[in-house]
Amino acid sequence: METTALNPTQMHLLKLFAFNNSEEYAREIQEVLTRHFQNRLDVEADRLWDEGILNQEKLDEIRKIDLHAK
Repeated sequence: METTALNPTQMHLLKLFAFNNSEEYAREIQEVLTRHFQNRLDVEADRLWDEGILNQEKLDEIRKIDLHAK
């Protein structure tokens, strides 16, 4: 079996969960992380739109692509 070292983010999350291991706390952490990454995605999408890299035509093209197909 191959072992993998944890990265600093993973280590920090493990320490957070060791503090309080309730299901409610886990959901709260998940919500915070989801909001954080959604905000980052929104900022990047806005930048791409403002720079003309992303537009409605390209979004329509992406919608037709099966991103799960191999």
